[in-house]
Amino acid sequence: MAILSLAGVFSRLTLQVIERHAPRGISTGVVANFKATPYLMAEPLKKKKRVDPAVLKAREERKKKKIEKQIRRLEKNARQLKPIEECEVPLSLLDEKKVRMRSLPAFTAEALESRALLEKQWAAYKRDQYVADVQMLDSIEFSQTKALDELRKESEELYQEAMKIDHRLLPFKRESPLETPALDNYDSPDGDYLDVSKKWE
Repeated sequence: MAILSLAGVFSRLTLQVIERHAPRGISTGVVANFKATPYLMAEPLKKKKRVDPAVLKAREERKKKKIEKQIRRLEKNARQLKPIEECEVPLSLLDEKKVRMRSLPAFTAEALESRALLEKQWAAYKRDQYVADVQMLDSIEFSQTKALDELRKESEELYQEAMKIDHRLLPFKRESPLETPALDNYDSPDGDYLDVSKKWE
């Protein structure tokens, strides 16, 4: 009886030793039976072949040239503008260019002289207008500064109130003088525009 119990302990010890030092392909889940795990099919790493630095440099140069070629192709296509039919002159008009050319009469000396005189008068008028505007603004600014200085001498509180921004003056509108006089009974267009250009996608 004692021998049987000793055999049981001995067999358990040997199994524990086998469990601890079992190779990688063996698993001992249950004490009584051994199971083999599937093969991992591992291979030793391949040794890297030594490549000549000149070959590596040539490969990099080829890659670099390929990328540069693609960039040049993209830049070349980027410079091509989409055609706009409205801006292209029809071929029929180009053929009729010589027929449609007008020979304008040459200006006489009197006409050229009157034009030059008108331009000088207009320039003098605009200069006088500019000088008058600047003088008016200077006088207004001087009067405003003088009034604010006098107000500050009287009361600092009133001066601070006067220096505050009046937000009610912001929606201020006025019609400025025009370069040319306005035309009477002129019906201005609505500005409607029908876009008939083709879409290029």
